[in-house]
Amino acid sequence: MMAKQGAGFWLWGSTFLLVLIWSAINPLDRLTWWLEVSPALIVALLLIWTRCRFPLTVLSYILIWFHACILFIGGHYTYAEVPFFDALAEQLNWTRNNFDKLGHFAQGFVPVIIAREILIRHQVVNGRAWLHLFAVSLTLAFSAFYELIEWWVALLSGSDAVAFLGTQGYVWDTQSDMAWALSASLLSLLTLSRIHDRQISQL
Repeated sequence: MMAKQGAGFWLWGSTFLLVLIWSAINPLDRLTWWLEVSPALIVALLLIWTRCRFPLTVLSYILIWFHACILFIGGHYTYAEVPFFDALAEQLNWTRNNFDKLGHFAQGFVPVIIAREILIRHQVVNGRAWLHLFAVSLTLAFSAFYELIEWWVALLSGSDAVAFLGTQGYVWDTQSDMAWALSASLLSLLTLSRIHDRQISQL
């Protein structure tokens, strides 16, 4: 079992590194690349550090990898200029490139499972209702803190932060980002809780 988990972790790490290398090759804006990619790099280091003491479920690793890929793509192109979402905007008559909304969807869909796993395995709360309330609350706190980081970066770097913020002139962008994170966290709990419980029981 441990050998299989180890092999899976190295596969995860290898594909993570490949996408990271692709993202780092001639990004549209180097400052934005660092701002977008750094959270994924910090999480990767934490996962390596805690892999033996606190390995996560396969589901959690897959979700983290998925979220990291979104950050890498956003870092490479900037969130407002991802080509596939430009094409979608044209086909669906969107007024903006909505790749950033996918990013904030992932910001709710993924962290809520991580929070849920930590809460369950450390037996922080009793009862399914309290578990999910705390998991969603932690996810929203994380999402709000990220919005604060975007604001701080904007204050420090001025116009250089426009690509990082990705508001594209939308006045309700911050509120919309939080709504996407909240909706995604609830959807994640609704669709993934059972498989997550099974995987936790196998650890």
